[in-house]
Amino acid sequence: MIQTKPRTKKHANPRDRMLLRRRMRAGIQLIFFLLTPAVYTSCFSGIKAIASAIGASEPIPYDAFFTTLVAVCLYTILFGRFFCGYACAFGSFGDAVYALSQRIQKKCGKKLPNLPEKAVILLQKVKYLVLIVIVLLCVAGVYDTLPKWSPWDVFSMLTALRGIPAAYAIGTVLLLLIVLGMAVKERFFCQFLCPMGAVFALLPVLGTYRRKRENCLPSCSACVKNCPVCVETDEGNSRTGECISCGACSDICPKRNISYGLGVKDGNAPLPVIGKAVILLFVFLLVGAVRIG
Repeated sequence: MIQTKPRTKKHANPRDRMLLRRRMRAGIQLIFFLLTPAVYTSCFSGIKAIASAIGASEPIPYDAFFTTLVAVCLYTILFGRFFCGYACAFGSFGDAVYALSQRIQKKCGKKLPNLPEKAVILLQKVKYLVLIVIVLLCVAGVYDTLPKWSPWDVFSMLTALRGIPAAYAIGTVLLLLIVLGMAVKERFFCQFLCPMGAVFALLPVLGTYRRKRENCLPSCSACVKNCPVCVETDEGNSRTGECISCGACSDICPKRNISYGLGVKDGNAPLPVIGKAVILLFVFLLVGAVRIG
């Protein structure tokens, strides 16, 4: 009887590897969702506070919101938008909605049409407009006088298990519309509407995260086709700021040729991902300790 050698880890089934990593990412997202659901709102509150202080010619408040914003921005400069891909409660919620939508579509045997890549790239500019409008409203001192329209405030109330006041009717409707968008397009809010996503996309990223690919198969483009935000994995790409560090490109690569940072091969392997998650969780704990102090 001919005996076959068991598969080594190096030659593991690519489908099994992808499934393992998707489950690992979902697990990390769930942990951050449960432990730190308010970090996104805190960062955004920091942006509003800075803009309001500038408009009122007052000193910038060095409070908990400012500390959280600075900490997440510094982490993003070092490790890319790992917060967006793994730790943002709004982003994780969007991934869950999209995954559920895909499952329902598969069971129904009907597939919703995809947006063309050119349309996606164009719509990604909208979040910069959202950021500019919000900053200008804060500088002018009128943001807090407007109706309660903020969908992320409503989402924050829901994650805190609080009731939604009637005054937030507009924000509730907008959140429902965003959820519909999440069901149709992966990372709908993150790509097209998120003001913090605009901030993170503009941050310079050090060499510890920059990605590059080499020795690719002819006419493969698997990484580009599976990227939820339509970013080509090329070093120096002007749109690399849109990358949300989800690792889909590295996971799908048949030759595992996408390297991260300082020549780290397969940077989306479990060990580097868990390491970055632990560092980010430590950052949040440190920020929390500073708040208490």
